[in-house]
Amino acid sequence: MQAVATPLTECRACPRLAGFLADCRATQTDFFARPVPPFGDPKARLLIVGLAPGYNGANRTGRPFTGDYAGVLLYSTLHRYGFADRPQSISASDGLLLNGCRITNAVKCVPPANKPETAEIRTCNRHLAAELVASPEARVILALGLVAHNAVLQALTLKRSACKFAHGARHILPNGRILHDSYHCSRYNTQTRRLTEPAFHAVFDAIRRDL
Repeated sequence: MQAVATPLTECRACPRLAGFLADCRATQTDFFARPVPPFGDPKARLLIVGLAPGYNGANRTGRPFTGDYAGVLLYSTLHRYGFADRPQSISASDGLLLNGCRITNAVKCVPPANKPETAEIRTCNRHLAAELVASPEARVILALGLVAHNAVLQALTLKRSACKFAHGARHILPNGRILHDSYHCSRYNTQTRRLTEPAFHAVFDAIRRDL
């Protein structure tokens, strides 16, 4: 399943991000360089929420966690647990399929220096909220990092105080959904060993039990 043009990809709600993408399209003519839509099974029971597209990753390829280091551990783990039909995501046209899983981001546009502003996170949250409303089958949500964790709570109109982020934490939400937390599988976190492969797999062991 490839990323395709949708109303989301035409969003210009955040001037700073829209300008950054326009500059990118002008200089990197082969980049996707638009808001990156979700990827995966439309009837997924597991929804994975990351932070934002990487400049040379999803911003280039048009698929979440594809084309840079951030997706290495994620896709190999999805394959290990039966959610992906192969262990690597190389491009949006590589034919990779997800089964029972979909991947999205809290912020759909690549931010300068990989740091979205608070107002941009808040503005983009309407897209995540719409995804959750349209995905009643997604009973389990995995938040990769604190920003994603808070974005999920906001999208579900829950207070941050209701659930505290911690790697490996499991939260039963009022609507019956289950939120799992993990450190983000970024290059920094994996290379500094803040997030190890066994620790990431332990989160998926818990997810599998819930599914």
